[in-house]
Amino acid sequence: MSTSPQSPAGASRAEAALVLFSGGQDSSVCLAWALERYARVETVGFDYGQRHVIEMQARQAVRAQMAQRFPHWAERLGEDHVLDLTGFGAVAQSALTADVAIEMTERGLPSTFVPGRNLVFLIYAAALADRRGLGALVGGMCETDFSGYPDCRRDTLDAMQQALNLGMDRDFVVETPLMKLTKAETWALAKTLGGEDLVDLIVVESHTCYQGDRGELHAWGHGCGECPACDLRQKGYEDWDAAGRDVLGV
Repeated sequence: MSTSPQSPAGASRAEAALVLFSGGQDSSVCLAWALERYARVETVGFDYGQRHVIEMQARQAVRAQMAQRFPHWAERLGEDHVLDLTGFGAVAQSALTADVAIEMTERGLPSTFVPGRNLVFLIYAAALADRRGLGALVGGMCETDFSGYPDCRRDTLDAMQQALNLGMDRDFVVETPLMKLTKAETWALAKTLGGEDLVDLIVVESHTCYQGDRGELHAWGHGCGECPACDLRQKGYEDWDAAGRDVLGV
């Protein structure tokens, strides 16, 4: 784990946030959202044995480009942390960590579902935030356009927020800015926050594809164009583009 236990200077808990940052489209928009709202923003990524190392590489590319293209955000962007959760990934095996077909299971959930992943992420993030003096935990969970994951629902996260605050005697707020947005609205939010420059950054640098495909650059980004993650991302982009590439009224 690349981190330091000391709290950053010059920012109170209420002014500081920790973004659960995978380097994908959703978490990249969430990072921009947090940088617009908090005086100090740190990021945390999780190595849980993902099949494709490109996910971890995309995190650094997005962070670097965001700091370079948006100097006012660079001043607020603090440390990045990577936590080793490979033990958890081995237990909660899925199509994201093993060579398993992407399909619906007998439980009615996609085989890409990693049981309890967001809950585990939030526990580790909260422990890190406690030591770093960060009051908000920001995640890209969404219950509008999502893959059927029960740990993306707001009622799950409300229960988790309560458990974290009771168990750590803290007042964390779990922020989910994309919770009620469609993927088209997520693209619109990106433009609202950083204009077409941020949209371009997310298209080129962020990674969503379950297959780890970084070959062809489509209008909506890199990806195989066939997996459920690419399908959602492509459809959302095309819907937003067809509607006139509007900003989101927030």
